Amino acid sequence: MHVVSTYHHGNLRATLVEQGVDLARSQGPDGVVLREVARRAGVSHNAAYRHFADRDALLAVIAAVGMQRLAEAMLTDMDAVTETGPLPRATARLRACGRAYVHFAVAEPGLFTTAFAAITPGPDGTAPGPATESTDAADPYGLLARALDELEAAGALGDGRRENAEVLCWAAVHGYAVLHLNGPLHDVPETEREAGLQSLLDQVERGLL
Repeated sequence: MHVVSTYHHGNLRATLVEQGVDLARSQGPDGVVLREVARRAGVSHNAAYRHFADRDALLAVIAAVGMQRLAEAMLTDMDAVTETGPLPRATARLRACGRAYVHFAVAEPGLFTTAFAAITPGPDGTAPGPATESTDAADPYGLLARALDELEAAGALGDGRRENAEVLCWAAVHGYAVLHLNGPLHDVPETEREAGLQSLLDQVERGLL
């Protein structure tokens, strides 16, 4: 079957990444196949290999895009916090960080799963596309660390509680997300999932503060 090319001269790499992201969103990491990405872009697989040495190289870049989009979602919700006062604001931003993490996982299960399918950056060390213009929304773990630093600066997290707090928070929300994506809570209604998420964030907050 003839496929009409969907890219213009000079941006094939970006087009391949775009098609790979679409496959990741719909099929998860297993769907990111270099030959299929090339077919969707309307080029031969040999042309795709000029930009990516193999599937792993492409998957690494798609994973980086997923991480960036996750971070952007977290940053958007964190920056939307309206609470004033150092401690209430820092606490609300930490909760927004965790809440956005779970919401992104549920809304974009394929891309979320792909984001953790590879931890090595692409051949050029970046995730191509408009998202690379943002330096504030490139690292979900860094955003979590920033939120915890804000809590510490507000006078919380004393007695050594700041140390390794990222692991506690990340494990809590990531585990909760995975339980709802492909675990025993997969069929739980949205209202129950949201109630459970608020309870989880309450427990993390109490544990930290």
